[in-house]
Amino acid sequence: MYRLLIADDHPLFRDAISRTLSLSVADAPAPPYELLQAASLAETLSLIDAHADSLDLLLLDLDLPDSHGLEGLARLRQEADWLPVAILSAHEARETVLEALALGAVGYLSKSSSAEVLREALARMLTGEVYVPARLMRAAPRPALASQAASSPSSASASAPVPPPAPQLAPSLSEAEFAQRWQTLTTKQRGVLERMVLGESNKMIAWQLGVAETTIKSHVSAILHKLGVASRVQAILLASHALPAVSGASAPPASPQRATPRRGAHE
Repeated sequence: MYRLLIADDHPLFRDAISRTLSLSVADAPAPPYELLQAASLAETLSLIDAHADSLDLLLLDLDLPDSHGLEGLARLRQEADWLPVAILSAHEARETVLEALALGAVGYLSKSSSAEVLREALARMLTGEVYVPARLMRAAPRPALASQAASSPSSASASAPVPPPAPQLAPSLSEAEFAQRWQTLTTKQRGVLERMVLGESNKMIAWQLGVAETTIKSHVSAILHKLGVASRVQAILLASHALPAVSGASAPPASPQRATPRRGAHE
């Protein structure tokens, strides 16, 4: 039995998630989920204290009455860093997704996700994977707000407090340093890394390239070693900022054609 906690101030949405998780799929029994509900960050922290020995995952909205944006996630990482937290929000800006991952979120889901996507995401996150839908990683970043703030100094004093900066979870490399490490990757490894940045899982990458999933896992391990990072999230954070500046790096085709697997072939 998995015990989940959803923090959202809309009762109807919480109830909809509860019903979705209790339904069986294609005559298969529904996974054993127990869902606790909270309408605020304060209530969330209280429930975490009360159920600290049995909680498996927290689904966190970014717009709670007593917490806005990533403030709630930052506080949860300080006060309950043992609890995996996934964001479930209507905000889909790519930089918000990356900031949430940098703060330690184990996943990011849009509230427009289907029931099937929600179930798949939960299953993967509960086994220790990081889940981000590919379409959120493909979304173009919003323009920086620095110029707007400079042109309107009077608004600065009225703005809400800025959350503390996200921890640096990936090495800070110059474009030249990243380019050097990029050159050490094979052509196949570069393609795998580009698809990782788009949010594709090992299984999806393997399907698209027509190879075994174990082959992709080997490529990912080599990528992490050559980039000098310790995790998939670190590689994604590093590459998502540096890849556009690397000469010769290109995004995967918008509509990739799946290759036919070759029996016994090794990549």
